[in-house]
Amino acid sequence: MSPHIILRVVSKLLIPMIVIFGFYVQFHGDFGPGGGFQAGVIIAVAVILYALIFGIDEAKKAVPPKLVQWGSAAGVLLYAAVGLATLVMPFAGEAVNFLDYDALHPDQSHHAGQHYGILLVELGVLITVTSVMLAIFYAFAGRVPDIPDEEW
Repeated sequence: MSPHIILRVVSKLLIPMIVIFGFYVQFHGDFGPGGGFQAGVIIAVAVILYALIFGIDEAKKAVPPKLVQWGSAAGVLLYAAVGLATLVMPFAGEAVNFLDYDALHPDQSHHAGQHYGILLVELGVLITVTSVMLAIFYAFAGRVPDIPDEEW
């Protein structure tokens, strides 16, 4: 039997709620405080908690380092792709600016393009922040200490 059974049981209950709260912060960011950066950190904290309780190797099985590397690039590419899409889409026959979200949806009276654009940009930020936070954690947690434990 594991000596940390209470920590393991409680963390198995908390980690899904932490992730759900992270997605709540992400999707509520249009209407109140929050957004991609805050949600990315919250979701990364759920994986870091998992690593602290179950071990770094188990965390790397759940969220592989290769996925973290791809996520770091994919989030930035999504952000840039939204900006480039706004440049190439016509907006009432006139030139538009980078990240001018009104070009993303033809219904200008309700500014639906603003909602879609912000949602996609914040999703890119979420993916990037989560991936970079996990990459930093994996780098620090996976290093070998310079001083052996006996010399402390």
